[in-house]
Parts: sequence; C-alpha cells; structure tokens
Amino acid sequence: MHSSTSTSILATTALTLLLSLPNLISACSVQGDVTTTFYGYPDNSPPGASIAYTQCGRSVAGGTGTYDDPLTFASAEGEFQICDVIYAPYLKKYLRFEDECDQCTSDWQNDGTWHIDVWTGSSSQDGGQNQIDCEDALTPDSQSIILNPDSGLEVDTTPLYDPDSQTCNTGNTYTGYDTSEYCS
Repeated sequence: MHSSTSTSILATTALTLLLSLPNLISACSVQGDVTTTFYGYPDNSPPGASIAYTQCGRSVAGGTGTYDDPLTFASAEGEFQICDVIYAPYLKKYLRFEDECDQCTSDWQNDGTWHIDVWTGSSSQDGGQNQIDCEDALTPDSQSIILNPDSGLEVDTTPLYDPDSQTCNTGNTYTGYDTSEYCS
C-alpha cells in the first residue's frame, strides 16, 4: 500500500510539472545585448516587401507596432520561433518574426549573438538611399528585448520612416527604459 501511494504522488507531481511546462516556456523574460538593425523596401533581398514567413497572417512586411499589428522583424532561423512576438523598449513597439536576415544568421551561428533587423517604411514604396540613411540613423548600440511580452505595454505607432515625406523618426526612439518594469 505504501508503494502504491508513493507511485500515485510521483505520478501526480510529474503530471503537474508537465502541465506547467508551457507556462514556464512562455514566461516573459528580458534578453539583453541584442544587436538591433533596420531594413526596408530598398535593401530587402530582393528589394521590396516580401517576407520569408507568410504563415503569420500577412504576405508582406509591415505593421504599426501594436500587439495586434506587430511590426515585422527579421532574424536567424532558430533564434526565434516563426511568428514569435517580442517587444522592443527602444522603439516601444511589438515586433513579429516574419523574415530572414543573412547577417543575423551569421551572428547567431558564429558566436550566438542575438540580432534583430526591424522593418522600416512602406510595404509598397521604395524610400531609396534616404530610407537606408534613416535605417543607419535609427541603429543603436545593443538593446534589450522582451520575450513573451504582456499585451498591454506602451506603444508608439509613429512610423520609423515615412516615404511620402521622407521623414526619419529618430525622435521616436527610447533609450532610458528600465527592463525590470516589463516582466513583473
């Protein structure tokens, strides 16, 4: 009888652990030291707004940065799960993994460096060299990102680059954030 009770307790404990595993895996966390770069229509490969992973709900790069309409980001396959949504405090935007990035892949495979390449501009207009210059101006030192973020974080939906006015919105970046505020 004692053996049966121990087996039952062990089985219950194992079942509880297995059932809580998805919650442990998807818990909010901060990833620091992430190389953050930008790309858009003129320097996408090939030029345009095509993305590698269309199963996320759209066929071209885009988004406003809200939780329900995250901005496209590219990275290395295996660094994130396809369609993962993260939050970038530097931009106050939600981002979704929808595209591939050769430099990100090289960084990840060579030394495990986290690297995201964030979409700028329009999905139908080429901003040319002005947009590429904007991408360079937006590129910061390494930043932190929030993995499995809460859906209610502060968002700035200002486009990073507006091809109509050729405006680069470097003033809509935020370096003074406190990562301890995001996963409580």
